[in-house]
Amino acid sequence: AAVSGEKMNSYGIVDLENLSVYVPNFTINETGISTTVAVRGISSGINPGFEQSVGMYNDGVFYGRDQLARVPMMDLERVEVLRGPQGILFGKNSIAGAVSMIAAKPTDTFEGSFQGLFEPDANERDFRGHLSGPLTDTLSARLAIMSHQTDGYMENSALNRDEQQEDETFVRASFQWEPSETFVANLKVSRATFDVLGRNIEVFGSTGTPDHLTVLNALQGALGRDLVGETQDRVRDSNGDSSFNEVDNITLKMDWDMEAFTLTSITSRVAYEYDEVCDCDFSGALVFDVDFNEEYSQISQEIRFTSPGGEAIDYIGGVFYQSSELDYSDSIKLVDGTILTQVLGGAAPPLAPFANLSASGRTFEQDSDVWAAFAQVTWNISDDMRLIAGGRYTDESKNATRTQNHFAAPAFGGSVLPTAPNNALSGAYNTLFGLFSIEPYDPIVGDLEESAFTPIITLQKDVGEDSMVYATWTRGFKSGGFDARSNAHPDPSVVNATNALRGGFDLVGTWEFDREEANSYELGAKLRFAGGRAELNAALYRTEYSDLQVSQFDGTLGFNVTNAGEATVQGLELDGRWAATEALTLSASMAFLDFVYDSFPNSQCAFGQVANSPDFPGLCDVTGQRKEYTPEWTANLNLDYVRPIGSELEFRAGMDVSYMDSYLYAANLDPRTQQDAYAMWNARLALASSDDTWEVSILARNLSDETVLNFGGNTPLASTLTGGQGNSYYAFVNRPRNIAVQFNYNF
Repeated sequence: AAVSGEKMNSYGIVDLENLSVYVPNFTINETGISTTVAVRGISSGINPGFEQSVGMYNDGVFYGRDQLARVPMMDLERVEVLRGPQGILFGKNSIAGAVSMIAAKPTDTFEGSFQGLFEPDANERDFRGHLSGPLTDTLSARLAIMSHQTDGYMENSALNRDEQQEDETFVRASFQWEPSETFVANLKVSRATFDVLGRNIEVFGSTGTPDHLTVLNALQGALGRDLVGETQDRVRDSNGDSSFNEVDNITLKMDWDMEAFTLTSITSRVAYEYDEVCDCDFSGALVFDVDFNEEYSQISQEIRFTSPGGEAIDYIGGVFYQSSELDYSDSIKLVDGTILTQVLGGAAPPLAPFANLSASGRTFEQDSDVWAAFAQVTWNISDDMRLIAGGRYTDESKNATRTQNHFAAPAFGGSVLPTAPNNALSGAYNTLFGLFSIEPYDPIVGDLEESAFTPIITLQKDVGEDSMVYATWTRGFKSGGFDARSNAHPDPSVVNATNALRGGFDLVGTWEFDREEANSYELGAKLRFAGGRAELNAALYRTEYSDLQVSQFDGTLGFNVTNAGEATVQGLELDGRWAATEALTLSASMAFLDFVYDSFPNSQCAFGQVANSPDFPGLCDVTGQRKEYTPEWTANLNLDYVRPIGSELEFRAGMDVSYMDSYLYAANLDPRTQQDAYAMWNARLALASSDDTWEVSILARNLSDETVLNFGGNTPLASTLTGGQGNSYYAFVNRPRNIAVQFNYNF
């Protein structure tokens, strides 16, 4: 599926999350502490130790972290979404799919554009533009700049402000040097910053005896307001969240035409860092904050050889190398006046050391090296039939360390405390943070090296002049790794803390997890008919996953990584376009998705669910159930209409409706976390010059004012504070109906 840059500009699409509405079986959601990108229901879950199931590529460069999915998009030629394992032709293998963003290139004639958008309800302001043209006879350049701000659409009753507030900037300079007919070089340098205050999270659905709302109000009743709502009304109660991000990218691509083949080199460095504060109990009660810090850098080099094409045998092959460094840390800090002092009561030792930002901090460091060799050969059996075979051999090595320490309050020196339980102060902190299911431990060290061969075989047959049918089989894999976010030591014999509020059970974490593998089969057709005025693409697929990697909430604050066993994903995808008249174009897409866990005996239980796993005490067997966020049916219908007004003006109109079937949005498959089916409408009306010099438009987004919960789960600490008897839920709530005015000027 491909979406043009022109369409994205026209509909005010500024990031991948907005784009996903128009591509069936492609979803992207921001979570409380990360971003998940999914194709056909498969995503990487919440953990910095995961490789990405859906690879993101920017001008052929692999973006290896989920945080990079939040980089603002602008001045793009197109975005392509490829569904199913992509193991051969992209820079790095990805097991579920790929998103390829292609930036607009410098031009050999002078041109430019300016675009502005304003939406009053959330005070959204978006300004972007570009300049492009020749600098010399052989050198051209392009400069693209974007600035985007919004005050948000969620009301935070604790801070008396709207959220989430966004401030994004993006600058990209591109240069194209073509000194001869046989050589061209493209250099791209970009920098993006995206800062956020607040979140679009709501807490609701307090349940149990005692329920979470009752307990919170009893502990923090002086606030005089409900801390947990009952319905999704886009009102939240939180003490404040923030996220500050910087991303830098430099890419050099060179192409040499050597007659017998084209040699391509892509060299790139990508780096980012972010600092984030999360009021991760998601309520206005004074409990704790979590600070997240991450620094990441990667360098990559790809060299490709491509045949001219049109011969009996066509080929493409090459080598790829990538080296990356990840430094991640987070710390749970008790805020001054935390209600946990009331939970602990007068228990010895004295609680004074717990005031004034005591903390428990975790660090995770990982170095990774990947190299691969790949090749794909096309045998043109006849004028209308082709057999394609390819493969990639990948070798990947990782080494990682993780540690967890408690830090004393400043009055007690702010030092790292020893883990020995017989130390009085250490024991007090172990008791305190044991309430969060956190225990301190010395560094855990891990090394991993593994290799894989991922083949593909495809048979294509032309049907007439403009149509083609195909059958393909491919194998995908995603390497194993190390859990960056587990809150406890993986060895059950290491007992440095217990959770006193939940029966005093010993804490056991996770560390190393296994690789994930997939076999995928697909039958499809790409058809053109009605004299070229209509197109229809169809794909019938089945993918079988083994050792599926999942990240599960531990019921308190942490996430543990495990391999879920087996899953089968199958379905049908259709998309097409029809130029009904010279003025009217219709496009539509539809997807049916059948997702079933063939084996998943070690899932976290939903609230109130009795543990039933025969081999994993305290966990639940969800074999035979669907994964979260896998709606059975999704569809999109789009209408574009253009009509001249005299000789100098055009009237332009567009309308689309996106349908999504019901789904569960929590990873523990709690039936209370169901989002009902919905249909969301968007519309666009514009007046433009017939030569496309200027355009003024009105955009109506979520015209049907649907309330949609995109991602969520059990509210952290809800079960802990109620002794396991109560619960509440959190979820990210989408933007309500909004009307924006947009202006475009091209020269």
